[in-house]
Amino acid sequence: MKGRPEQHEAAPYFFKYINQISSDDILNVLETQMGETLSFLQTISEEKSLHRYAPEKWSIRQLWSHVNDTERLFVFRALWFARGFDSPLPSFDQEIAVKHARADDSAWAAHVEEFRGVRAATLSFFRHLPEEAWLRTGIASDNHFTVRAFAYLVAGHVAHHGATLRERYF
Repeated sequence: MKGRPEQHEAAPYFFKYINQISSDDILNVLETQMGETLSFLQTISEEKSLHRYAPEKWSIRQLWSHVNDTERLFVFRALWFARGFDSPLPSFDQEIAVKHARADDSAWAAHVEEFRGVRAATLSFFRHLPEEAWLRTGIASDNHFTVRAFAYLVAGHVAHHGATLRERYF
């Protein structure tokens, strides 16, 4: 599917992620971003991955666990709507998810490898979507979305948190 999401394809809040991506070719962005992100993540040591930039902030491991979980969530929502389900989907509380993920108990290398696997699955899903599925819609977290918006949210969320890592943790 070519083209960026229009304003009616997601709630205004989500455009802080969608607008991170300027390209009309989201599949290329997702693929390119995978390699670039993996290269960056692999520069972070196991020790550094436990760093928090402030006492109550997430560690790098917690932050990236959140990124992996959120990518799964966005793709699940895209799948739900793409396949024609019309039941609204519930909200996602990131604080609950991070607390129960126990990300600091897993090696940093495992988080990096998890990102590789999650993104590979994301790419496979979006590459095989029928053309008409990209503009299917649904409600999640009490907001209207298109499947196309979720593809951009996936990439924009990674871009946002990659920038957060570079700006606040290093």
